[in-house]
Amino acid sequence: MAASTHTVTNQAPPLVGYDVFAADRALTEAVDRHVAPEVRDEAHGELSELGRTTGSAQAQEWGTQANEFPPRLRTHDRYGNRIDEVEFHPAWHRLLGRAVSAGLVNAWGRPGGHVRRAAGFLVCTQAEAGHGCPLSMTHASVPALRTDPVLAAEWEPRLTSTVYEEGLRPAALKGGVLFGMGMTEKQGGSDVRSNTTRAEPLAQDGAYVLTGHKWFCSAPMSDGFLVLAQAAGGLTCFLVPRVMEDGSRNVFRIQRLKDKLGNRSNASSEVEFEGTWARRVGEEGRGVHTIIGMVAATRLDCVLGSAALMRQAVAQAIHHTAYRSAFGGLLIDKPLMRNVLADLALESEAATTLGLRLAAAYDADTDEERAFLRLAVPAAKYWVTKRCTPVVAEALECLGGNGYVEESGMPRLLRESPLNSIWEGSGNVQALDVLRALQREPRALNAFLQEVGRARGADHRLDAAIKDLLTELADLDGIEARARRLVERMALVLQGSLLVRWAPPEVSDAFCASRLGGDRGSTFGTLPHTLPLAAVVERARAVV
Repeated sequence: MAASTHTVTNQAPPLVGYDVFAADRALTEAVDRHVAPEVRDEAHGELSELGRTTGSAQAQEWGTQANEFPPRLRTHDRYGNRIDEVEFHPAWHRLLGRAVSAGLVNAWGRPGGHVRRAAGFLVCTQAEAGHGCPLSMTHASVPALRTDPVLAAEWEPRLTSTVYEEGLRPAALKGGVLFGMGMTEKQGGSDVRSNTTRAEPLAQDGAYVLTGHKWFCSAPMSDGFLVLAQAAGGLTCFLVPRVMEDGSRNVFRIQRLKDKLGNRSNASSEVEFEGTWARRVGEEGRGVHTIIGMVAATRLDCVLGSAALMRQAVAQAIHHTAYRSAFGGLLIDKPLMRNVLADLALESEAATTLGLRLAAAYDADTDEERAFLRLAVPAAKYWVTKRCTPVVAEALECLGGNGYVEESGMPRLLRESPLNSIWEGSGNVQALDVLRALQREPRALNAFLQEVGRARGADHRLDAAIKDLLTELADLDGIEARARRLVERMALVLQGSLLVRWAPPEVSDAFCASRLGGDRGSTFGTLPHTLPLAAVVERARAVV
């Protein structure tokens, strides 16, 4: 019998047993907006199935287990043979298998594939973010391989399969495969042109052996990797299989796994190549050009991953405050808490809306949309990923001390939150990439301005922000020192234009007033009190 002093009251129930997709109005509306009517019901069906699985107590427990029991490196077997294998908790395999079977590595060959995959990625990674890394790299490797039709014909059906098979075997014997990538070296970091890994050609056409060290190689349990190395003709892209066709192991020495701040369920490693067999992808000296399509796709997944973290954090905060009472009433009804929640909800919806718009541009695949992506992807990656950490931290605070306890799940979200701003090029790299596009690709700027211009005249604060942005863009002298300021404004104007066109008036009005009109303070919860904030919060609430 419980002690009379231990009666539990005034605690929020766990946010479980709900459809993560259907409960997200910003996301469901974006899917309806961007997916053709003839596949809309199919898309909703598959996403709701994934949403119910993600919102289940079982999936949340898998996420907890995958992080409490992180991957373990086994360099040798019991007999002393080098095996270089990574062991994962069964929960990791369940999460990854569920995502692969849901089509999250198959966006390139089905109607509305990128929007449907983006929505699914945003849903499934709310249960656990770490398994999103191999999903992202596998999906993103397709455009790089398509530079070589022979390689694409061999590998693309395996990469886009909905079959997940763990374990290292020849790729031809597996129903589906995963890919990773290795570009970063310790002496260069994001400056991949300073890579020193060497590639020496073999007699077989397109075959090489690699020698060198990769400082960051994610998902080393994958079946293949795209890597960069210096060939005679310059920096070149290569495909490195883990297992050769005859069943022998390729030389892929995993030196150690990284002990990371977050993303603990996912293995990130340092690897050595020493006579490692590789197949050239694209032409010698065109490595960056070949792999850039992969980088762009993974950068979009950084946007989606941050949007997912924000969405889950905001959903948890609103859920908690809808049940927790203090000072004579529910927290969600208190004007000050409502202001905080509404401010967080605005950031979350803006990130989701932008991420799905970028995915829709991939589906359209026109010259104009490709030009738009050239600027919009690095700008979005810069801004959305940087907003993630303050959003998650503020959402954690809404739970008070409960949010600081591991059992709430909020600390894991907080540890994860800086990651997407670092991976695939940190903030400065994204800002400089925007500058390169502005200076070298005028079509990209035209496409970007056409997109934001579609909302001109609908909100005076947006119009003023567009005018100010055009003034900044007209003066590119000494632009590097103010590149972050410029890219931030570009991302905010783009988000504002999308919300003005597609979000409810209470959302777009609050966003334009606070983010574009300057009517807010320096922290969350400082929106103008005259706005209909209760409606903004209710729209973002995940109803169980």
